[in-house]
Formats: sequence, structure tokens, C-alpha cells
Amino acid sequence: MFIIELNYKVPLTEIDAHLEAHRHFLDAYYASGHFIASGPKNPRTGGIILAAFDGQEALNQALCQDPFYIHHLADYKITEFNPNKGIFQK
Repeated sequence: MFIIELNYKVPLTEIDAHLEAHRHFLDAYYASGHFIASGPKNPRTGGIILAAFDGQEALNQALCQDPFYIHHLADYKITEFNPNKGIFQK
């Protein structure tokens, strides 16, 4: 499982111009079951995505499709972890 932390590199006006496309990107990976949770940080300097992929290579391939990545709007910090406690749906 992965925690993806996005940190915006541009003003929020540029982020907002690509927000709808970014949300479509998120929706596609929610539909595939890869994204578990996401949302903006407070204050709104970026966002967090909780994701399940079979490896970092698969995750990287997905993130390359994010409009925020394509347009160089955010930096991404990826942390892999092995959950051993939580609420999991079957």
C-alpha cells in the first residue's frame, strides 16, 4: 500500500484550472479499486492519496497519467507501507 503526498509547485489558480481533469484521473483509479482515499491537505498546499498497487512501478505508471504530473503542477512523495491493522472491506 502507498501514501502519495502531492505538494503544489504553482499557484492555486493553476491547480484549479486542471482540477476537473485531476478528479477524472482519480475517479478512474477509484473505479479500478486502486485508490482508497484522497483529498486536499489543510492548508491547501497539496493533497494525499492512499493507494493499493502491486508495486511501485505500477503506481508510477498510474501517476504519470495525472494531469498535475503531466503539467508539472505538483511534486510527488511516495511512501510504501505494509498495513497490519485497519478496516478492510472484502
